[in-house]
Amino acid sequence: MDPLGAPSQFVDVDTLPSWGNSCEDQLNASAIAAETYQEETIRSPFLYNKDINGKVVLWKGDVALLNCTAIVNTSNESLTDKNPVSESIFMLAGPDLKEDLQKLRGCRTGEAKLTKGFNLAARFIIHTVGPKYKSRYRTAAESSLYSCYRNVLQLAKEQSMSSVGFCVINSAKRGYPLEDATHIALRTVRRFLEIHGETLEKVVFAVSELEEATYQKLLPLYFPRSLKEESRSLPYLPADIGNAEGEPVVPERQIRISEKPGAPEDNQEEEDEGLGVDLSFIGSHAFARMEGDIDKQRRLILQGQLSEAALQKQHQRNYNRWLCQARSEDLSDIASLKALYQTGVDNCGRTVMVVVGRNIPVTLIDMDKALLYFIHVMDHIAVKEYVLVYFHTLTSEYNHLDSDFLKKLYDVVDVKYKRNLKAVYFVHPTFRSKVSTWFFTTFSVSGLKDKIHHVDSLHQLFSAISPEQIDFPPFVLEYDARHLTWWNVAERTWALKLEDLGLNPNLSALFFFKIWPLSLSLLSSYTSSPQNVAEDRP
Repeated sequence: MDPLGAPSQFVDVDTLPSWGNSCEDQLNASAIAAETYQEETIRSPFLYNKDINGKVVLWKGDVALLNCTAIVNTSNESLTDKNPVSESIFMLAGPDLKEDLQKLRGCRTGEAKLTKGFNLAARFIIHTVGPKYKSRYRTAAESSLYSCYRNVLQLAKEQSMSSVGFCVINSAKRGYPLEDATHIALRTVRRFLEIHGETLEKVVFAVSELEEATYQKLLPLYFPRSLKEESRSLPYLPADIGNAEGEPVVPERQIRISEKPGAPEDNQEEEDEGLGVDLSFIGSHAFARMEGDIDKQRRLILQGQLSEAALQKQHQRNYNRWLCQARSEDLSDIASLKALYQTGVDNCGRTVMVVVGRNIPVTLIDMDKALLYFIHVMDHIAVKEYVLVYFHTLTSEYNHLDSDFLKKLYDVVDVKYKRNLKAVYFVHPTFRSKVSTWFFTTFSVSGLKDKIHHVDSLHQLFSAISPEQIDFPPFVLEYDARHLTWWNVAERTWALKLEDLGLNPNLSALFFFKIWPLSLSLLSSYTSSPQNVAEDRP
């Protein structure tokens, strides 16, 4: 209430319910049951923490109305941006705020600067500048947005602030995808509270009605309200969850050279103790742990003495080990290739997954990590029917997955992958790729051959999947347009020539679509052999 007794428009953050109070904070089980649950379940990198959840508030409303120590204003480099958040803050703070901003002389992207709150209920305003988003500079945009949140929190810590009200820093005007930005915001705040939680009592996310649904969806991933919610949210965490402070991981900066691989860095005093050094830490990762006598199990499999149920159980255990490894491994370098992604649905309503062959530098990446990334992305997709679209467009020998890797992938993945995969559309195949595919599906794996559909042009693909349901790499569209234009002109020229000779023009299609490609392929294979070239010399 104000002095005249009228209700105040400002909202005290202490009256808002915390995120932890929005549902039960604990599982309905005894302490012993909870301990067993933790031991038998793979834990999330963002653990259930009641104290941290009690500091976080999600509130639908105008950040300028919050009565807290400081609120956050998102602006441009000159601090004159006119967006809904800034306009509301300027209107309520009064004209003194503009005069104070002129003294700051602007603010660079990712920085945070402080002014008084003037007529606001908040004592201070922290101004920050979010990045302009362009997909090809995604890494730079992620780092800048992380810096915004991190610098705001750091400034609040340095000024001994007890509460901070965040607006959504990535304004629509700057084009940053809301869901991607929310991941960065939530994990940055989470990591800060883990390390410096004692310095802040409340962190409020003030969102609009359009933004609320995204925050409601992603908050459980970073602030699970129970052990059960933590476990349920784990599969939906993105591949890149940042480092210990939430900062996006840039693969090029992660290369480190250890003087003595396999030995702890702080073990220098024991250099001369030889075999006395404790090496128990070696082989502690998931792939070094084995269950039972593996050789004996394989021998029984070869002898056909293991039952079908035992084989399925063993395969499920093996897949679960890969899945656990995929969820805990840093796969940001593989994710950055953009070689596998989810797009829309086909004409039957099934999820469409896209694989871009040209984006897979087989000789330059760790293929085991590529397999882990495939499992990480596909595990929740494969529970329902789905189709794969593989773009073979403009691939070279450095992009071709060998049959050994494909066989390993097929053997490792869970049965749901094979059962729910309804079609594989092989776009822009070559004669060599068709032959390789036939051999692989005939002799290496079973049950896949009838699902392969070779698609020579995007027009053929559109009979199964609408164009608006697929995100096409630009080079695929350019190639398809050039290829079809040349093909149509050549076919039409040949048809006219046949008409001049008094022959059936329909022979044109037969020649161009069947005889001519096969002749070129056979000629190319023949002339590429040095032995054949040598034999043809006079």
